[in-house]
Amino acid sequence: MTFSDFWAQVTLWDAVDILIVAVLIYNLLLLVRRTRAVQMLLGLAFLVVLFGIAEVADLPALKTLLGNLPILLPVAVIVLFQSEIRRALASVGRNPFWGMSKQENVAPTFDEIVVAATTLASRRIGALIVFEREEGLRNYVENGIELDARLSYDLLITIFLPKGPLHDGAVVLQDDRIAAAACFLPLTPNAELSKEYGTRHRAALGISEETDAVALVVSEESGRISVAVDGKMIPDLDSKSLRNELYFHLVTSLYPQGRRRVA
Repeated sequence: MTFSDFWAQVTLWDAVDILIVAVLIYNLLLLVRRTRAVQMLLGLAFLVVLFGIAEVADLPALKTLLGNLPILLPVAVIVLFQSEIRRALASVGRNPFWGMSKQENVAPTFDEIVVAATTLASRRIGALIVFEREEGLRNYVENGIELDARLSYDLLITIFLPKGPLHDGAVVLQDDRIAAAACFLPLTPNAELSKEYGTRHRAALGISEETDAVALVVSEESGRISVAVDGKMIPDLDSKSLRNELYFHLVTSLYPQGRRRVA
């Protein structure tokens, strides 16, 4: 069959079928890139290749050892990639096309948040602020102290004052309101994380791995400001770069050609 004969037999529905599969694979690759899942996928791929070599070279011991791989592989994928699978299903649930929606309501509060964060950083007061996006954070709101208060600079500073009853834990923001304070977040299991990051940073990365939330961290030890999103930490932000990061991740869309910043 020639190449032209092949294309002559391809129907419109075949093309649609191929396009859907390509989009799914592309989004799955985007989901796991720069995460632990990449290394685990490479490990599984190595085992599959090793099994193929054992078949071709007729290595009975190795074939016996890896013979149950097709049976155990689905279970192993579910166990190893449970976090990524949960994130993928949640992403599909909130948007079937896996796009990022805009959070316009929070934009007017950026000045209050940025000034509060830089003030806390200058005083070496630790803080952790989580921005809810499309995936709800109700579970984390309920394990803290529910406030449902209008977001303001004064309230943020008051919450994070040392020795205050709400100082420990995270503040969860829903649009332009403080939903709760003193919330406990999951810690990242990433063993490769730098030792310079403390519990707040691990909690920020943890919530960004588990959900689509954006987390702002002020280090109590160094006074540095960081933002965690999609399981990655963006460190050493000043007031301008912090506002740009918040605007980019909470208001604008993601562009495949690269990250865009506002002035």
